[in-house]
Amino acid sequence: MEERGTGIYSALILPDIQQMIEQGDRDGLRAFCEDLYPGIAAEILERLDPEDAWKVLSTTSPERQAEIFGFFSMPFQLELVRLLYAKDRQKLSRLIEAMAPDDRADLLERLPEETVEEILPLIAQAERADIRRLLSFPEGSAGAIMTTEYASLPEDITVREALERLRLQAPDRETIYYVYITDADRRLRGLVSLRQLILAKPDAKLSDIMEKDVVSVRVDDDQEEVARTLAKYDFIAIPVTDDQNRLVGIVTHDDVIDVLQEEATEDAQLAAAITPLEDPYLSTPIPVLARKRVLWLVILLGTASITAAVLNHYSSANVSHEWLVMFIPMVMATGGNCGTQSAALVIRMLALVRLTREENMRLAGRELVVALILGSVLATVALVAASLFVSLAQALVVATTVFLVVLIGTIVGAMLPVLFNSLGMDPALMSNPLITSLVDVLGIVTYYNVAKVMIALFGIP
Repeated sequence: MEERGTGIYSALILPDIQQMIEQGDRDGLRAFCEDLYPGIAAEILERLDPEDAWKVLSTTSPERQAEIFGFFSMPFQLELVRLLYAKDRQKLSRLIEAMAPDDRADLLERLPEETVEEILPLIAQAERADIRRLLSFPEGSAGAIMTTEYASLPEDITVREALERLRLQAPDRETIYYVYITDADRRLRGLVSLRQLILAKPDAKLSDIMEKDVVSVRVDDDQEEVARTLAKYDFIAIPVTDDQNRLVGIVTHDDVIDVLQEEATEDAQLAAAITPLEDPYLSTPIPVLARKRVLWLVILLGTASITAAVLNHYSSANVSHEWLVMFIPMVMATGGNCGTQSAALVIRMLALVRLTREENMRLAGRELVVALILGSVLATVALVAASLFVSLAQALVVATTVFLVVLIGTIVGAMLPVLFNSLGMDPALMSNPLITSLVDVLGIVTYYNVAKVMIALFGIP
């Protein structure tokens, strides 16, 4: 969850909350918790220190506590858990019991294993079993983000009976808009929406009105694939099944929004050569921020040292043809910029769709054509610009190099993310700074070799 702005509610209500805490006004604090939308209440309480925030939450029911708690940022949730773990583990266990299954699984994953093992025995058996099952799924999988609070019914009952049963299930379910039809072994048989139930004749059987071709995901599918599937079909929720087609949970649209935000943030940070942060920026300790950035900076420094070594290798050419040095920044910048553009387009596309081998080849062909067009335009501009400072023959060396560097940068920037993706790696690892550094090295090698050949062929001074 990202940082929130202060907002008008914080500015207006926070002083009153602090006054009520000082006066011990539990009735007023309870009204605050129960009358405001949980998200707004959480935004205000997160401005307090954890001890005062818990004083406010302790005035309301565990169910309402859990609703508000779910809107806190993860670092603040962890601070509150540490506070309750030290002060009152029974209250902590009741709070965790009341949380949505997917939310409490996310929370417990961030706690030390020994802390989790001490808390679990205090939680009711049914919730404890559910927690262990959700924690067993790999991070980033459908099982790790799903909830087990779904509505399900057998197929042999009438619409009238279905609505009666649904009224009983509704208070404990995350959504009842989709009702999943299962058999005695929990195998997914079909789907019926609440709209269909309301519009259908009361005596109609569910087996006659349900949709039998249900789009679902497997419990071990990657969360990005789940998000793409749900977005593709505009679902509110999507069922999650095991390898025997048994319904084990659902992933709802709000969870998918969180996944998309998380993945977009991760890709943006990787694109800037930063190891992704687990928490929002302002909640991340400075030593962690430095550690997340230093590794890539060392790698980039190493790549830059290769560029320096290449330049040193061609130092004799610089002595005999001093004009070559003048255009090194132009060559390096042009190649790096082209590579960065291609990488940004391709990495974003790969985050949204899964390409076949034929589509990869089509992508390479398109980028080659684009590179030829861009190379021609930029080479012409480079020829004109360089001829203002050197002879036309020398400017032609620069223009030819720019054309080739644009081709190299565009193809490298486009195809390295595709290669990483085909190897099952995150294409965003091909960060813009890394692409730029790689193209810099290739650009310098190209520049001096083109110059060497053309100087020899045409006797350019």
